[in-house]
Parts: sequence; structure tokens; C-alpha cells
Amino acid sequence: MKKLSLLFLNTFLICASFAQTNGIINNGDSPHVKLKSINMGDCQWTDGFWADKFKVAEKTMVPYMGELLTGDVGHALNNFKIAAGLKEGKHKGMKWHDGDFYKWMEASMYVYSQNKDEKILEELDGYIDIIGKAQAPDGYIHTKVQTEDDMHRFGNRQHHEMYNFGHLYTSACMHNRLSGKTNFLDIAIKNANFLYDTFISEPDHLKRFGFNQTQIMGLVELYRTTKEKKYLELAELFINMRGKAESVPDATANFKFIGDMVQERTPLRKAKTAEGHAVLALYFYAGAADVAAETGEKALIDALDRLWNNVVDKKMYVTGACGQTHHGASTKVDMVHEAFIAEYMMPNLSAYNETCANVCNSMFSYRMLGLHGESKYADIMELVLFNSALSGISVEGKDYFYANPLRVSHDGYDPGNDTEFDVRQPYIPCFCCPPNLVRTIVKVSGWAYSLSENGVAVNLYGGNKLTTKLLDGSKLELTQETQYPWEGNVKFTIKKCKKDAFDVLLRIPDWANGSKIMVNGKDVGVTANAGSYATINRKWKKGDVINLEMPMDVKLLEGHPLIEEVRNQAAIKRGPVVYCVESPDLPEGTDILDVYLPLKSKLTATYKPDFLGGISTINGDVKIRKDEKKGMYRELSDIKWDSYKAQFVPYFAWANRGQAEMSVWIPILME
Repeated sequence: MKKLSLLFLNTFLICASFAQTNGIINNGDSPHVKLKSINMGDCQWTDGFWADKFKVAEKTMVPYMGELLTGDVGHALNNFKIAAGLKEGKHKGMKWHDGDFYKWMEASMYVYSQNKDEKILEELDGYIDIIGKAQAPDGYIHTKVQTEDDMHRFGNRQHHEMYNFGHLYTSACMHNRLSGKTNFLDIAIKNANFLYDTFISEPDHLKRFGFNQTQIMGLVELYRTTKEKKYLELAELFINMRGKAESVPDATANFKFIGDMVQERTPLRKAKTAEGHAVLALYFYAGAADVAAETGEKALIDALDRLWNNVVDKKMYVTGACGQTHHGASTKVDMVHEAFIAEYMMPNLSAYNETCANVCNSMFSYRMLGLHGESKYADIMELVLFNSALSGISVEGKDYFYANPLRVSHDGYDPGNDTEFDVRQPYIPCFCCPPNLVRTIVKVSGWAYSLSENGVAVNLYGGNKLTTKLLDGSKLELTQETQYPWEGNVKFTIKKCKKDAFDVLLRIPDWANGSKIMVNGKDVGVTANAGSYATINRKWKKGDVINLEMPMDVKLLEGHPLIEEVRNQAAIKRGPVVYCVESPDLPEGTDILDVYLPLKSKLTATYKPDFLGGISTINGDVKIRKDEKKGMYRELSDIKWDSYKAQFVPYFAWANRGQAEMSVWIPILME
């Protein structure tokens, strides 16, 4: 037994020595991770859906956003200049705007990892120099607090200092990994040392300070980058502080930002349900998953399992979106905002579903994928990416949604606020979502593959070339050819590999019943069970070809019986893509609430390369109700129907043809 233990330890140490260290999350040496990250840049998109999206991001999304944030519209760079004494003026924009700028810088580095354009590094070096000059001598940096006479450090949790710090750490770590430079990392380290010195003694007046806790993820990443254990210690402290200090007087927040709203009523390890602000919650859970990857603490992992299941099985929309309400009440006593509410309470017209929350859902699932190595987590990542994430940005790449409802009607519902629109906006004053989404789009290639103990796992499908090293240090090169998600056929070709046998793990999505796997044109006896990784172990050689065939049937989905808002309605889904009906595809003047889907309607898919950036539409018969509406409640009388051949578009592509009504869920008409 002792010899076996030593053998395992030696094997682990050998694998760790060859682990990738330049991944989106640097979990190469994390002892409690089953699927490790590949280096950012090892996977290069070549053609198809994600290659097209990356090109738009490279040429439009990231440059356009940079113009906003470094100019007089987005204010962010100006704020750093003012704090640095390089410019006169007052801080403009939200208190958390520094973090938005850091996210955009991170997105720029992901673009650099693919195109190696040195101009990106030169531009960022200029901004880093300004940020460094804005930083206080003790390491503190938060431009709003630094430039306003009536504000002081950690005076109010809603100032989002922790949020800004966390994005600083993450962005600086990625800059260091991908450029080899330390100028940005030095700023992050200086700030993190300040944060450690301030909080590690748990002073009473700061015990309830945490709010939008991206600093937990950032601190773990800083620990992984520098190997300085105090950053991991501090990250765990911020988890431990939640839910145990309610008796401590708190002058740093008003009544609206305590309790469930900020996940502090219950200690995380005892939590059973996802509560409160969805973005705050999911950032918190993702950070806790990073800590668990380092410590392996069972109680923490068990809690994260409960919370993930609660989100996915009882509080998540069919699009992968999270955060059912803009304003409401928790299941206990707290006012909540942009938040999770009761289980199975899933309004469509008033659904909030902040883009950040949707993106954070995929970030949390990516970390859970590493911890457990189970395909269900990648299923959620993919669901979010193709639906509730991409809906947050226009096909062109310049306009944004903050909220992502599943139904929009101009008949009787007006949200009346500055974050809910039926037309995407070129700039949103609360600018947290756009850079969060854009940095996600440009880093998807880093999520596409993971490294298993003796092989590679395929998490996401798209035309690409992978050039990486397995955990034993052996080189692996392969290509992936596919028109996924519009087609279900995927072809892998091995270009270079070791002589010894290793695993190729193919994720079979939970919707892909009936999938088939062939190697070099032959059935090799590997079962492709939907909702799992299919493992092919063999001695591979150059030129070997794997074919995965996934059926792409059009399916009608129904909701859980307890979701009253979708009773007797259906959503259309093909592969990973959820569809909607939109008013431009209906007769002029049609009310979206009068559209019904015959249960036996024949639905067919057609790929249109020149429509909305290249998508597959679905076509089928609908019925349009024609009776006159009278009052809030009406007698059920003879109804007149018009038949119409309607076109359904992917949910992410709606609202790219002007102001429109839209619905994901459509009432079923029994015939």
C-alpha cells in the first residue's frame, strides 16, 4: 500500500510539473481538480460559429469598447487619469467602473493570445502606466473614492471596492501569463498586500463588508500565479466571513443590501438554496469553487454541489439565464434586487436575467467541471454561451442588452428603468455587462478543451486547431471540423501525439440521444450516452480520424409543472440553441401574445449564411388568434384563427432588425 501511495504521489508530481500554467484559470497545480485548463492560445478557432464570433470580437467588439472606455463616453480611463493627477475633472460613471475597464483589458489579452498583435501590448502598457500612477502608495486604488472628498475607504459596501480589486487581480494575472510582463501584476500584488493587511485580522467594522465578491476568484488566481499562500488564506477568509457577523453593527450599507440580498444570512457551507442578487451569488460560488480546488474541503464542495443543483434544476431559465426578478422579496424576509427568487417562479415578460448573471453561471459551471469532471457542467456552459450570453450583444458587436427577458410585448408592460430595453443600446451607463460578455466570447477557446489525467476532454464544439501538451508533457495536435451548432457532425483528425495509449473524451450533450462515434470509419464499441463524456482509449497515430454524429432534431420543450408561467406552452430547441418567435417574422400588427403553436406543426430547419450573421432558422405553421380583446378577463367563446407560416430565429439573434416583440415560450394549440 505504501509503495502504491508513493507511486501515485510521484505520478501526480510528474503530471503537475508538465501542467499548463497559462490557462484562463491556472489550475494546473491545483490538487483537487480532475480536468485541468489548457493554455490560452493552444486552441485557435479556424472556421464556423466561434471563429466568426471571434473575428467580430477582434475587429469590432473589443476595439469599439476600447473607444468607449478610453474616451469621453465611457469615462473609465479619464477617471484613472484624474486619480493619477494627469487630468482635471470629476469622476464620471458608476462606482465600479474601474472593474469594467479591467475586464476590457483582460478581453484584449485574450485577443492577443490568438493573434499575437504586439500593438495590443503597447496600448495596454500605456494604460497600465496610468493605473500605476493612480495607485496610492499603500496599494489602494479605487478612482471614485480617491477623487471624491466626501468618500472614504470601505465606507460603503456599495462602492464595489472588492469588485474592482477582484477584476484587477484577474486581469493582471492574465496579462502576466500571456505577455510575460510584470508591470500590471506588480500593481495587483501591491493592492492585494494592502487588502490582506486590512482584512486578515477581521476588524469588527469590516466583518460584513463583502458585497460583489470577485476578489475571491482574483485572490486565488493571484495565489496560483505567485504561489504566495496568504492570498489563498485571504480568499478563504472572505468565504468564512459570510453569514456569521449579522450581530455586528453595519454602517456600510442600507437595509436593502443585507441578508439574503448579499448571501450573508446563511454561511455558505450551510446554504441549501441560491439567494439574492444573482451576479453576487454566482461570483461568490465561482470563487468558492476556486478555493475548493486548492483545499479540497468536502463541506465547501458539498455546499457548491447543492447550490449548483438548486440553480440549474429550480431557478434557471431554459436559456441558461439566471436572476428571475429586477426587484422583489427573498424566500425569507429580505428585499432583493436583480435576484434569484422562489423555486420554479419563472416570469417571462418581467424576467430580468442580467447578462452578467448569465455569464457568471457559465463561469461557475466551468469551475465545477474542473472539480468533478462531469459533462453536465459543460452542458450548462454551452447552453449559456449559445443563448442567454450572446443575446446580450448585437450581431454587429456594438450594441448591448443588460436584461434578457424571454418575452417582450408592447401591449401593457413598461419596465420603466434604465437597464431594460427592447432595443440594444450602444452604451449602458451601468456598463458591467458588456465587457463581461465580450471577455467571455474571446476566451471561449480556452474552455473548449480540458486536460484529463491521461488525455484530453472536448468540452465545446467548433472548428479549431489544438496544439497543446498532455499532463505527462507529451505533445498533442489535432483539428476539429464542424458547422456546429447548425449541424451535428464533428470530425477530429490527429496531427501529432505520443505513441502510448491515451484518452480522448467527447462530451455527448444531454440533448443528443442517439449520437454515434466512429474511429477511422469504424464502430469501435464506444457508447455515446447523452449527458456524459464518451471515453476512447487507444494508441493513436497521426492521421487517425474521429467522427461524432449528433442528431439535430427540432424539439419542443415543456416546463416543470410547478412553473405556472409556462403551463401549456412550449419552447423550441434544436441542438444547444433555443429559438423564439419575433414580430418581424409575423404579419404586420400581430400581437406576440396572440401567436399559438399547433402541437402537430411540422418544424424544419434551414441554414441561411447571409442572415443575422449566418444562422439556422426554423420554419413551421402557427395560428394567430383574431378575436377582439375586452377587459382583463373574458368569456371563452368562439375564436377565429389565421394560419401563418412563421420563421423562428435563435433567441440570441432577436432584436437585430429594429424594435420588435418576441417570445421564447409559445402557447400550444391542441388540434
